[in-house]
Amino acid sequence: MEHYYSREQKSLLNIKKIRQKIKNIGFEFYTASGVFSKDRIDLGTLVLAENMIVAKNQKVLDVGCGIGILGIVAAKLFNSDAVMSEINKRAVMLAKMNIKLNNVKAEIYQGNLYEKIKDNEFDIILSNPPQTAGKEVCFQLIEQSKKYLKRNGGLQLVARHNKGGRTLSKKMEEVFGNVKVIAKKSGYWVYMSVKE
Repeated sequence: MEHYYSREQKSLLNIKKIRQKIKNIGFEFYTASGVFSKDRIDLGTLVLAENMIVAKNQKVLDVGCGIGILGIVAAKLFNSDAVMSEINKRAVMLAKMNIKLNNVKAEIYQGNLYEKIKDNEFDIILSNPPQTAGKEVCFQLIEQSKKYLKRNGGLQLVARHNKGGRTLSKKMEEVFGNVKVIAKKSGYWVYMSVKE
């Protein structure tokens, strides 16, 4: 059975455009069947997009980027050098369209988590991890993030605190030796760990 985290999607391609204000700036995104949260930006991604801590011109990596929302928001609002990775071929195609649509500079690679990422000098890694894909995948995302971050770089991750988030935050603390909550909304918490 195919999921939004499958490499290939066989469902009929049915593209539509959605609009969303993020930090009072209007964004448009193409979305389609066979991708995560195809009808609207899911609340978790929105909570992270609204609350990400990114300084101007920082290098940002969006892991499991879906249609590219977090990376595009970072590129547009903070002039970030954004890189994105996503396993789903259809989502990658849409993310490329969304980069053009929002007139930002960003790169996207199709691959599982970090498999196509060569750079290890990111200031920030952002992710709404694919919890449906299982705890093992999410733990891998957290464990491997450390080697792609600069010193003092941070991993910012969003999850429902009572539906797996607590476990993910414990894993972040185990890997980084620190974790703090930077935002909470509608059950979604944004956690951040810093590479010391």
